[in-house]
Amino acid sequence: MVRRIDVTGSGGVRLAAWEFTDPPKSGGGLEERGRRPGVLLLHGLMGRASHWADTARRLSAVHRAVALDQRGHGRSEKPLEGPLDRTAYVEDAIAALEQLELGPAALVGHAMGALTAWQVAARRPDLVSALVICDMRASALGAASQREWAEWFRSWPVPFATLGDVRKWFGEDDPTLERPRPARGEFFAEVMAERADGWRPVFSCRQMLSARETWVYDAHWEELAQVACPTLVVRGLDAELGRAEAQEMVRVLPRGEYAEIPEAGHLLPWEQPDAWCRAIEPFLGALTAHP
Repeated sequence: MVRRIDVTGSGGVRLAAWEFTDPPKSGGGLEERGRRPGVLLLHGLMGRASHWADTARRLSAVHRAVALDQRGHGRSEKPLEGPLDRTAYVEDAIAALEQLELGPAALVGHAMGALTAWQVAARRPDLVSALVICDMRASALGAASQREWAEWFRSWPVPFATLGDVRKWFGEDDPTLERPRPARGEFFAEVMAERADGWRPVFSCRQMLSARETWVYDAHWEELAQVACPTLVVRGLDAELGRAEAQEMVRVLPRGEYAEIPEAGHLLPWEQPDAWCRAIEPFLGALTAHP
């Protein structure tokens, strides 16, 4: 079962959080749900909380699993003038942890969401019991990367006539793909909405570029080194985070661990969901057994 909970983020921005655990027994309220260790799942750029549904449902057997639509994404508010900087995203996640009485919680983040997670862990260690970093680099990506993304957004053939066209373009026809990735097509189909002229993204591509601009030019090694809690760095063999950098991240982390998933790229939790859960469940389970 899924239920929506509204959260007030930084600057009063309305955020939608989604709890994937069963509702409490009558009269239990937050106190009963709070008996389970909390997990907050943070999607990446262009993602949404619903992408975490399968992972959250599996984790909910043991944890109180909540996924957050971050500002500018999903059902959360998309403030026209921002802010969409790192501070806003970090403060939003802190607000969710505090208002939902979820912390200290494990934070599971993909890409940009992983960066938010480790920045929260560095800033508010009292709210974070553990961290899972999925395919996010600590090194600066640079101006060329931002230009490539701008060009990629311009290449989208929007509006799409059907959701089938969305799946085909992002899963097969996108010229940036080296080989077909059906999971990628499904991922993007979930972030499209039907308009009068066809299917368009639920987010603003301009805002996505603005959000990305606030972190691609900076390295984040110093904040990574400040993460004191147990941290699992997960990458796919064909992911954006290379093996050497991932292993250096583990070395820099005071309590870092490493997991690698074969036959997976950037969207590894959705390309290889069983292998992904096999990697994170024992890590989180060990922390639950021995806090």
